[in-house]
Amino acid sequence: MFKLYNTLTKQRETFQPRDPGPVGMYTCGPTVYGAAHLGNLRTYLFADLLRRTLEFNGYVVKQVMNITDVGHLTDDADQGQDKIEESAKQAGQSAKTIARQYEQIFFDNLEKLNVKTPTKTLRATDTIDLQIALVKKLEAKKVVYRTSDGIYFDTSKFHRYGQLGGQKLSDKKAGARVVVNQEKRHPSDFAVWKFSRPGEQRQMEWASPWGVGFPGWHLECSAMSMKELGPQFEIHTGGVDHIPVHHENEIAQSETATGKSPFVRYWLHGEFLVLPKRRMGKSEGNMITLQDVTDRGIDPLAFRFLCLQTHYRQKLQFSWAALESAAEGYRNLWQHVADLGPDAKIGCAEYEQRFREAINDDLNAPQALAVLHELLKSDYPGHAKRQSVKIMDQVFGLRLDEAQPEKIAVPEVVHKLLAQREQARQAKDFARADSLRQAIAKHGFTVDDTPLGPRLRKA
Repeated sequence: MFKLYNTLTKQRETFQPRDPGPVGMYTCGPTVYGAAHLGNLRTYLFADLLRRTLEFNGYVVKQVMNITDVGHLTDDADQGQDKIEESAKQAGQSAKTIARQYEQIFFDNLEKLNVKTPTKTLRATDTIDLQIALVKKLEAKKVVYRTSDGIYFDTSKFHRYGQLGGQKLSDKKAGARVVVNQEKRHPSDFAVWKFSRPGEQRQMEWASPWGVGFPGWHLECSAMSMKELGPQFEIHTGGVDHIPVHHENEIAQSETATGKSPFVRYWLHGEFLVLPKRRMGKSEGNMITLQDVTDRGIDPLAFRFLCLQTHYRQKLQFSWAALESAAEGYRNLWQHVADLGPDAKIGCAEYEQRFREAINDDLNAPQALAVLHELLKSDYPGHAKRQSVKIMDQVFGLRLDEAQPEKIAVPEVVHKLLAQREQARQAKDFARADSLRQAIAKHGFTVDDTPLGPRLRKA
């Protein structure tokens, strides 16, 4: 059985799609005012792991992702400046230029990380009519009201508000990073349409029945997901920071507009990537990008490998030492797979079953990786192991099927020295083992000791 932890119900549930058709999966996309940092990218790696696991289980997946290129304000709520317009102003460029620039960088990052391209991607600026139509539906239901700066959703009109985050409406208070709007009826009320300020010339604004302005940040995801996936669908993913506000608001406005519940059957959220004492983020001023990783000569897939070693619902402690260790581990894994030779029609059923059980247990990638390592150390023939690795890598996405042996000639004397070194290590004669390593180095080779055994490479 394929089990997933559902944020909505706070428990692990057996996945059961609504109907026999494609599984509808919506992934909250980036706000394209700057490059995504590694914490952002971890969230998309988790979503990709979920999609790959669904497909591994035989499901066809329709994955939809939004690109937020308008409406996300600087305080992550409904006040402040638009993040993209601010970025454009600082760069001396148009908002559209900035948005397209960082959108391209984002998708380049996904390609380098071997993240599958969403089935459908929509930009907020291309769906303004959809969003205005959604506000009209909410207005007809009498759940929105007007203030001097916009049209707001009255959260008291939605009795299930707070269910996703496990917080009652009465407990909701304006957060420390949210500018308090005295015209709001409740701290949790949120904008579905914002007015352009008097005398302000915005680059991104549109006419609407309520005045010139732009859609609220939360509105786009409801409009886009329902356009592509219908009023109810199976899966919605995002980071844990979206739970208490953004996703809570999506549920409220979507279910109110359609009168159908639940809007989404399974809500899945990835935990933060954290540095010592705090999470990584643009607002924290401590962001590390994938470009920073490649500038250090580290394969982007080493970051994917690092993320697979921690469950998606656990915080991932990041350090450069940890990433460099993962890079070394990934190189060793690649080399070991390369040494297996060509694959066969039949793999190692025992390990494939254990892998399936691990990954189907709420995407337990660390346990699935452990099964992979055990397989590689097993006594099965190399061609059978290679076939099973190929099957497992459909989920891991590490491109292990591309692993080919290095075409380097290893002198017989080096093979003999390596065999003698292994005998010394097994006899715990580490002084002799170090001496033999040095003898190997004189022939131009380095020995890497890995969990899968020693590996030779050119020095």
